[in-house]
Order: sequence, then C-alpha cells, then structure tokens
Amino acid sequence: MPIRRTEFGSGLRIVTERMPGVRSVALGFWVLAGSRDERPAIGGASHFLEHLLFKGTKTRSARDIAEAFDAVGGDVNAFTAKEYTCFHARVRDRDLPMAVDHLCDMVQHSLLRPSDFEAERQVILEEINVHEDTPDDLIHDLFTETLWPDHPLGRRVLGTRESITRISRGQVRSFYRTRYVPGNLVVVAAGNLQHELLLDLVAENMATGPVAASEGSTWNLRAGGHAPVPSGRSLTRRRSTEQAHICIGTNGLSRTDPDRFAFGVVNTAIGGGMSSRLFQEIREKRGLAYSVYSYHSMYAEAGLYCTYVGTTPSRAKQAMAIVRGELEDVAEKGLAPEEFDRAKEHLKGSLVLSLEDPGGRMSRLGKSEIGHGEILTLNQILRRIEAVTPEDARRAAERVLSQPMTETVLGPFSKGALG
Repeated sequence: MPIRRTEFGSGLRIVTERMPGVRSVALGFWVLAGSRDERPAIGGASHFLEHLLFKGTKTRSARDIAEAFDAVGGDVNAFTAKEYTCFHARVRDRDLPMAVDHLCDMVQHSLLRPSDFEAERQVILEEINVHEDTPDDLIHDLFTETLWPDHPLGRRVLGTRESITRISRGQVRSFYRTRYVPGNLVVVAAGNLQHELLLDLVAENMATGPVAASEGSTWNLRAGGHAPVPSGRSLTRRRSTEQAHICIGTNGLSRTDPDRFAFGVVNTAIGGGMSSRLFQEIREKRGLAYSVYSYHSMYAEAGLYCTYVGTTPSRAKQAMAIVRGELEDVAEKGLAPEEFDRAKEHLKGSLVLSLEDPGGRMSRLGKSEIGHGEILTLNQILRRIEAVTPEDARRAAERVLSQPMTETVLGPFSKGALG
C-alpha cells in the first residue's frame, strides 16, 4: 500500500506516500493553527509565527537554516491558512534526514527573540501594504469579511495593521506554546522514502510517545460549530483602480458534506475552466474580462463559494448581471447534459495532473489528514466523482446557489453607484 499512516501516543500523526519513480521527497509539517483560532486582539498571530519560526532556534540561526537547504539545492517555505499552518520542504531523497531535523527544530525550539519579533513586525506590515495595493487579492478578503462579518472564518489571515501593531511578543509566544503541540501536528512526506525511516527520524527529534494506531484514527480533528449564516450584504469599496474587481457568492459546503463532490462538478461547470459558463459568456463572447473564474473553499462547518471578475469599471454592471443570471439559471435548472459530462471529466483530469509530483501529493495528504482524519486514495476520489449523477449536481447547485448572495466590488465607484 503506497499510503501509510501512523499515530503516536502524543497525538502526532505521520503519513507517507511512496513514489519510487522519483528521486526527491516533499515534506510537510502541518499544524492545526490558523487565523480562525485567533482572538480579534491577536489577529495575524498564526502568520506572525510562520515568519518567526524561520528566524532561529537554540542551536541554529536563520542563516544556518537557509544555508542548510541551499547547500543541497532544496527548498523550504511555509504558508498560513484559516485552519492550519504548513512548513514544507522539497529535497533529494538522500537529504530527508537533514530536512526532518531542521523542521522539527524550527517547530519546537524557535526562540522568537525580541529583536527578530520587532523586525518581523515591520516585514508583516509591509506585506499587508502589498496586499492592500493588490486589488485582485484584496477583493477576496473583503468578500469573506462581508459574507461572514461576525465569524472567525471571516477574519484575514494576515491580520490588520492595527492588530499587528498592537500584538505583543508575549501573546505570540503564548499562542505558540498552546498551539504547537504534538497533538496538533501532522508530518507528511511523499516521494522516494520508506515510512519506517520517517518514523525513526521524527522520533529522534521529537517526543512522540509509543505508537497508538496505524490507521483510521481521528485523534484530534477540528470540531465544527454552527455554520455561519451568509449575510447577503453588498459592499462597494472606492479605490482608484483601472479595473473593477468583483466577487459574488455565498456559503458553500463543508469538507464533510456528502454533496461536496457533486458541487465540485457544478463549480467546474460554472467557472472552473475555459469552457465554463462564466469564461465563455464573459470573456469569449463579450470580451468583458481577462480574468474570470469561480472557486469553492471548504472548512470544518461551512464552505465558501465565490465567483470573481475583473473588468473595466464602465462594464461592471453588465458583468455582474451576467454572473447573477448564470448562478440563478444553474440554481433553477441545473447543468445541461453535455456541460455536466465535460465538467466531470475536467475535474477528474485536473486532479490526476495535480498529483503528478511529490509536492502535490504531500499537500493533498496533509489537507486530508489534518482536516478529515481520513485519506482517500486517488482512485477512491475518482470513483466518488464518477458516481455523481445529474440529479446530485442539481441538488447541490440548488442547496448552494439559492442562498442569499453577497457582492463586493473594489474600484472607482461611489457608494450606490452600482445599484
């Protein structure tokens, strides 16, 4: 079996997928700590920690960490999301021991020195400035905040200028000590490796406790609370931009919802490719936009469904009317037979292509384990997609697209200009 899983008594989980045809390994340390776990007063703490864990440990400086990976031609990086943080590396198979040693050290023993903390505060404030100056990114934060104004999932991963300016080193250290514990950690590797080797390497560098289970446990999954209610609000943020950036959407489905595969087909048909409805209607037929797409993000208790269009401000109303019309049409009538079949095949094909390299496989395994507590093989996922019927797609479309829609627009408009 190429995918193997071991759980230790501490709650630490290790998952591997062996790919003997490659000479590299993608390694990820997935921590169950994200922006939704922060109080508003410490908004951005998870992302702040992501930065700080590269600044040095008791035995290594930031330069030591960088040079170790550069010396073997490897990569090391990290990202923060709403429900987890991931530290990941890509190295040759022979260099896996080095990568495990360094990531274990970073996750457990980072010092968070006062000087590093203050320097990184300024770096993150600059990152927020860059984000604010990137309207096609900023619009998605505005959309989520407007859709879920009173829910932790609506908060920004980066935090705000105010929260980053106010946050103290003590608050970030407390978050670190509370969240970065073995029971919140999943170590994942995909590539040319042996499962037992990774177990030994991690056990050498971490207090794991005895093996508790080899598969199937759900030791520490995030408990989903009540799903946030879609606000149905509209927001227009005035900004002197060349384009109008538009998001229209609503609640999607949670990552455990049985209709999630069916809605994946619906999303693909609406805005998931060059033959999708939005691409054809908005870009190909009318030339209204260069960038137009839709996406579906899934969380513990809810999902987020969003369509995006970037267009000339004078044509924003027209583009928005087309998006609304297509969403209403799919909600009422479902998908035509030919677009249903095409979307299913597109979804399956894109999934297979995304898993052709170790990094894609490591990412899939990490998200599955830390989010679901179970891992479906590629063939199992393909069978679930194949099992989706037109009636399943119609039901999922109605469930999602009949909800109140939230609209956010960023561009050179005054309040109420778009109706």
